[in-house]
Amino acid sequence: MRKLNAPRMFSKLRAWKLWVEERALELVENMSDRPYYAPDVLRCIHVSLLCVQQKPEDRPNMSSVVLMLGSENSLPDPKQPGFFTERNMPAMDSSSGNPESSSTNDLTLSVPEGR
Repeated sequence: MRKLNAPRMFSKLRAWKLWVEERALELVENMSDRPYYAPDVLRCIHVSLLCVQQKPEDRPNMSSVVLMLGSENSLPDPKQPGFFTERNMPAMDSSSGNPESSSTNDLTLSVPEGR
């Protein structure tokens, strides 16, 4: 199994910037040596950006996500993701004055590979 360190590869801010710049495929270009179908990858990125929009009422519910991923219908344009905007960059810790004191949540994804 190959382990992928998700925080290094994915960031809502990076995904959003690349989406707005119409360069979203750069999110996956260096991740895999396997071929992929670009329209499917772009649709997955599009749906994922819809799921992290700032306002919860703008986010699709899970049944809508399943329908979006399983169809070729047009999707609404995503709005800027929540919880991370350029104006909302991590601030310095007021008690220590050190920006390094904030915590980071790490996630490791395991990708099974055949022998």
